[in-house]
Amino acid sequence: MSAETDLFALPRPQRWTLRNLWGAIALVAIGAAIAQTGIFSRDVVNEGGWSLVQEFWAAALRPDLSPEFVAIALDASLKTLGYAVCGTVFSAAIGLVGGVLCSEVWWQSVWPTHPRRAQTIWVALRGALAVPRAIHELIWGLFFVNIFGLDPLVAILAIALPFGAITAKVFSELLDETPRAPLGALLSSGASPISAFLYSILPQAFPSLLSYGFYRFECSVRSAAVLGVIGAGGLGYQLLLSLKSLRYSQLWTLFIALILLSGAIDAWSAVLRRRIGAPSRLDLNVGKIQRRQPRREADWILRASWIGTVGLVIFSFFYVGADFSKLWSPRTQALLADIAATAFPPDFSQAGDLLELSLQTLAMSIVAMSWAGAVAIFLSFWAAQNLLLPGGLFRPEAGDRAAWLRGMAVLVTTRLVLLVSRAIPPPIWALVLLFVLFPGILPGAIALGLYNLGVLGRLMAEVIENLDERPARALHSLGASRGQIIFYSLLPTTLPRFLAYILYRWEVCIRATVIVGLVGAGGLGRRLTEQLSNFDYPGLLSTLLCFMALTFMVDLISASVRRSLR
Repeated sequence: MSAETDLFALPRPQRWTLRNLWGAIALVAIGAAIAQTGIFSRDVVNEGGWSLVQEFWAAALRPDLSPEFVAIALDASLKTLGYAVCGTVFSAAIGLVGGVLCSEVWWQSVWPTHPRRAQTIWVALRGALAVPRAIHELIWGLFFVNIFGLDPLVAILAIALPFGAITAKVFSELLDETPRAPLGALLSSGASPISAFLYSILPQAFPSLLSYGFYRFECSVRSAAVLGVIGAGGLGYQLLLSLKSLRYSQLWTLFIALILLSGAIDAWSAVLRRRIGAPSRLDLNVGKIQRRQPRREADWILRASWIGTVGLVIFSFFYVGADFSKLWSPRTQALLADIAATAFPPDFSQAGDLLELSLQTLAMSIVAMSWAGAVAIFLSFWAAQNLLLPGGLFRPEAGDRAAWLRGMAVLVTTRLVLLVSRAIPPPIWALVLLFVLFPGILPGAIALGLYNLGVLGRLMAEVIENLDERPARALHSLGASRGQIIFYSLLPTTLPRFLAYILYRWEVCIRATVIVGLVGAGGLGRRLTEQLSNFDYPGLLSTLLCFMALTFMVDLISASVRRSLR
């Protein structure tokens, strides 16, 4: 048979692969979600609110820097930091224990001869942790306010429980994706399962576990600010007071404090990850990541960071002054028993409304993640250090000072935009948008998109920074333009991980719809907050069950699509 005949005998690529099917479903879902916002059927813009928006942005040039208000902002910042640190400590503890117990590799090492029993246990444990993970920290906060009042314990528990469950899920996936050959060698040599696990799996996964722990700390700071909206104190509470009283100069002072706090933690996390050789904050598809070697010459930075971390934890627990004895007090037990007795059975008398609100919530999350993901992909190329600066992929020639200044200006501006976008809580974005948009799911979708844009843009920029640069440099040496380098080298390599991050944030976004629902953006979130305020616990339980079912559905879809991208 000739070579030409062999060429025509090759099988044609399939038109309808699983990826293409998911892509078609995504396009239909995005179109339906946009139609659900009502932008084609009703007025969505309130023309009378533009003057307030102009005042809001004009105040950015004249923040309130009086000593009295700066002291208030400093105290609020320390409270927010304290809540985040305390919540992260408990969530990390829950995540580490739960991550080990929910990992398949742990139970396979404990019961290597009983795979069915091992699978049953770790699947059951993952299912149990899915319940607290499905409920947003704001709902936990509103619930704990009814139990403990306006106590710092509310913010700490509201962060610790859902974040602990999320951390356990991610930790278990990181452990399961760690190479198991060293574990098998130790088990076959007679080592106990615990010793084999501690000396094989954990050391390999430690950089990713620590990196994700710092990412969760960054998220805790933002969540602590959000929890201030319900009266837990800190920056969120002061932000809400200033916005409702239209004191925009004070509002921008608090924005600056929150941006500086988030930026400092972001920089600290980046330095530590470089020192330990972790490529990014959040490692999806870990097995496909090329790790860096840790920098041994900078061990003093790691030692100083550990000492500083211990000091920060001690200071935070002292500063927030939470009364942990309330956890086991008779009053708390009585209130919990009373709520449990009142909530059952759940009230499903308004099942039709719940279905409509669920569709609104789903549409809000899809619109938010669609536009946020698209803009984040675009901005990530200008937020990556290895593209525009001299010596980077777009400017391989080093030593050009003017090019360095231009590249640094673009890099700093883009990163500042992403930092501001993710530092400001979604309820604040939603309240500002409600100046010019009528209440509904559109302002909620834009607010959630702005917040997730900042998170996604930074994560995607790290993906670009950790790429193998050789293909892109080869294209540049052949005379390829920037656009050709992006479309023929960078984008095909990074797009699967970009989509994986968008899907992961969609799982987070569907839970975060409750935040913007609190300020009137619609969906199940608004119904939940109304029922909590009215102590309608049977109705609350039914709405919560519906919300959890929607969350589980999104998690399953996201996990299935991410598996198809590998």
